[in-house]
Amino acid sequence: MLINLLAAAGQGAPQNKFGFAEALQQGGFIAYATVVILGIMSFGSFYILFTKYFEQAKILRQYNTIRTNFWRAATLREGTSKLEKNSAWRQIVDDGLSAEEQHAKMTDALEAHDWMHSSLARSEATVNARLASGLPFLATVGATSPFIGLFGTVVGIYRALINIGLAGSASIDKVAGPVGEALIMTALGLLVAVPAVLAYNFLQARNKRIAELLTGFSNDVLANITSRGAVKPAVAAVAAKPAAAPAKPAAPVKS
Repeated sequence: MLINLLAAAGQGAPQNKFGFAEALQQGGFIAYATVVILGIMSFGSFYILFTKYFEQAKILRQYNTIRTNFWRAATLREGTSKLEKNSAWRQIVDDGLSAEEQHAKMTDALEAHDWMHSSLARSEATVNARLASGLPFLATVGATSPFIGLFGTVVGIYRALINIGLAGSASIDKVAGPVGEALIMTALGLLVAVPAVLAYNFLQARNKRIAELLTGFSNDVLANITSRGAVKPAVAAVAAKPAAAPAKPAAPVKS
């Protein structure tokens, strides 16, 4: 008897006809297209966030090697062997040394300092451009996704007005579906835009920090080349490990 009562209660329970899937079905092609576009934008935003974050973290980690090992080398060429092959820092050193070699082959009176400075500036610009790739997509997503969601909202409200006109009354069962669809589209647009804007500002701030480090390192390389290795930045000495405490003498054994 209990089973029959539970079955009857389950059959008599009201079915929810205003869920997310039902709202998409009512919205049709426009609703599905809006959700798909916002989904692609959201996936692309998180992909750029994580890939750029790991790329920035790698460059900052390589900078620690420069501070501890690179400037301890006798020459720049010897120091490049301590840097990773495809690192941004090695690219700047290689471009500086290449500019020095190219200047020696020139026949005009171009100043060595100006030539190497412009070469290092181009190298910095290349690294900064590589770091900034993908950020325009985040800015575009943050600026346009609320309007894409608003487009779905407008369509939902329009469908609600049509239902009211056909029914002749604004009953809740006629407008709940389209209005729910409109609110869902608004929420999805904001859900995609907010992380994209936060990711853009976060990555942009880290890029500015890396650009400052690249500029400082480029100036140090230029000074080292033009001074024939005489000028080097101060390198902090590696802290020595504390000496182990002397062992205590063993206590005499009583006979």
